[in-house]
Amino acid sequence: MSAMAAALLMATTAVTAHAQAPLAAPLTVELDSGAVRGSTSGATREFLGIPYAAPPVDDLRWAPPQPVAQWAGVRDATAAGPRCAQAAAGPTGSMQQGPQPGEDCLHLNVTTPRNMAPDAQLPVMVWWHGGGFTSGSGGEYDATRLAEQGDVIVVTVNYRLGVFGYFGLPGLPGSGNFGLADQLASLEWVQANAAAFGGDAGNVTVFGESAGGMSVCAALSSPRAEGLIDKAIISSGSCMLDWPAGTQFPRSPAQTPYVPVAEARADGADLARRLGCTQDVLACMRTKTVDELVPHMQEFANHLAYGTELVPADPATALAGGAVLDVPVISGGNRDEARSFVAGAIMHDPTTITAPTYPDLLARAFGGDAGAVATEYPISRYGNAALAWATLVTDTTWACPTLRGDRALARRGATYAYEFADPNAPNVNFTWVPQFPMGAAHATDLPYIFDLGGQSMLLPGGQRSLADLMVGYWTSFAHTGDPNHAGAPRWAPAAPDTTLVQQLAPGAVGPIDAGAAHRCGFWDGLE
Repeated sequence: MSAMAAALLMATTAVTAHAQAPLAAPLTVELDSGAVRGSTSGATREFLGIPYAAPPVDDLRWAPPQPVAQWAGVRDATAAGPRCAQAAAGPTGSMQQGPQPGEDCLHLNVTTPRNMAPDAQLPVMVWWHGGGFTSGSGGEYDATRLAEQGDVIVVTVNYRLGVFGYFGLPGLPGSGNFGLADQLASLEWVQANAAAFGGDAGNVTVFGESAGGMSVCAALSSPRAEGLIDKAIISSGSCMLDWPAGTQFPRSPAQTPYVPVAEARADGADLARRLGCTQDVLACMRTKTVDELVPHMQEFANHLAYGTELVPADPATALAGGAVLDVPVISGGNRDEARSFVAGAIMHDPTTITAPTYPDLLARAFGGDAGAVATEYPISRYGNAALAWATLVTDTTWACPTLRGDRALARRGATYAYEFADPNAPNVNFTWVPQFPMGAAHATDLPYIFDLGGQSMLLPGGQRSLADLMVGYWTSFAHTGDPNHAGAPRWAPAAPDTTLVQQLAPGAVGPIDAGAAHRCGFWDGLE
């Protein structure tokens, strides 16, 4: 090769390398609905409060989400939009700043690395928040660590809640599914707009916790989700969750996360009658103010409907039969899920869960099996009735159903099962009861993935290291469908007949027998 040719080759290579090197990505991007301008936060870009569907108000209350109207000029995207209408913020809501909740709430937030190659095609992770289907928002979850450490784009989503999201009436299209329809619309928005942020619309991971995880699991059974989900992460939200009477709260009825659409319609019709809407019911209900409807939010908790166009079958039945999307999945929960709920019940009424009430709680939940459960979970083993009750409720309603769901998922594709188990996890639920350590209670895993309200709740050392590891697992999975990455303890995919899961705890990451730890053999024997 001549000296001139060699110099030309070197120059061309340098120009190409420079063109593809990471650069500060633009803060103004063009979407299918108009331009938005975001801001920088450390090593990330943030685009907040972007509408992904038309405001669901007036005639669009209790209607499927509609396309957002085009806007002229450049829309400011530097502040999160309002939370969807709700009675009170979720466990992290006290840390969110911004507008009061309302119906004009179908907004999302996008976080990306600040420096990106001009031709970047990064994985997109879409977060559906928890909150019992009645509270919370996407804006509570600061995704800067995920985006920066994992080199991914994160989208956090608001969706309609409670009576606004899961209401139904006879003859009303979409009954019981408006919240899920919003969530699926957010995935359609990602398909149309991921490239504008440097994202790959062909590599989308949807992930959620609690109600958000239950929504992810339901979406895996939805025909509408075909082509919208490439990977899924389900945290504390298996399709198989099942709460006998009194196990969510001492006076709660038996529940699962999902209801037949006929039940959603009947419950909606009953509410309409109580609110005086007996003629032209839908039009009458649409005249009710947010303040009139918000007191009825809890009546539509765990009310996502099946037997519908979006969700043809009970998601638990669909999962058991393998009628779910064949995509890689991470699925798991927390070692002490029920402790936050039990602590909350005791704080509300200290007389509800005591040694004298323990037999009655067991009888209401388990009927003729109450004696066997009392023998398996004697108060003397745990020191007090609250810990005994929390342990058995965790095992029978959370851990063992999740394990059954993980095995069903493993029968149809790559599944990575886990249990979060930091005994000193941050108390994000703000529940305090003497002689009742919270441990790895429900939602205490969230600070390891997100900075809630923009604040880290983790202690230096082991908790920070575990958070880095979990972010690495989650984002490696988003990149490749496999959470394993350099320097991390090996995480083997679940087998259809195993009870082994990956424990996630400071200094103790590796396989454990979750079936033995939660006495799943005993519970399976009662069915």
